[in-house]
Amino acid sequence: MGDPAFDPDREAVLGRAREAGVTHVVVIGATLEESDRAVTLARACPGLSATAGVHPHEARTWSAEAVARLRDLLALPEVVALGETGLDYHYGHSPRDDQRRAFEAQLRLAAEAGKPVVVHAREADDDMAAMLGDAGGAVVLHSFSSGPKVFAAGMGIAAYFSFSGMITFKNWTMNDRLTACPPDRLLVETDAPYLAPVPHRGERNEPAFVRAVAEALARARGESTEALGRRTTDNASRLFGARLATTLRPMTDP
Repeated sequence: MGDPAFDPDREAVLGRAREAGVTHVVVIGATLEESDRAVTLARACPGLSATAGVHPHEARTWSAEAVARLRDLLALPEVVALGETGLDYHYGHSPRDDQRRAFEAQLRLAAEAGKPVVVHAREADDDMAAMLGDAGGAVVLHSFSSGPKVFAAGMGIAAYFSFSGMITFKNWTMNDRLTACPPDRLLVETDAPYLAPVPHRGERNEPAFVRAVAEALARARGESTEALGRRTTDNASRLFGARLATTLRPMTDP
């Protein structure tokens, strides 16, 4: 919801989310600027919360100033988690050493603040599996699509596994991950504005579309969508805290 793709019609997007049964949206911060924006939105709209973090693509910018700013952001009540952080060796926008350094530092910051970490992992399975063991608190493996090493490492630390629209794609081949994940560690997400699920593939993704993800996950697990929705809502509330009890209402001026 913090992405500029939503600037023209953010209130309408939130209205569709409410109509689809979405009660709360966590707005992700992947840079310090995005994190500030997420906080501003969370303050303007009941039913929004924010995260604050530095994405692995931006790890080359990691600095002492970033540490201080993230520490301040994590102290805010609107910020329910650190992230998005992690490792991404696919694009190489930041050197791998910088990514590992920034990720390790953010794991420490989250543990210090007592808040969970939203983790991005792509084509970095060996290093990610090794580093997850250093997490001092709750971990969300965001838009999970990693291999067996990361899955095993996540299971070993009782991580939460968050599944996105990718599980609706024809090339998704990991339904065993969907069924093996413990019920109290399941989450669903959109990763908006990216990864729109079928039947919205190719469109701008938005929070209302999370229902299609929940339906696909429920089918894979042999559950009703309603039961799975209650469970994932309970899991998110346990993970992110009491703020998730606030429900979406129209925005006020930021």
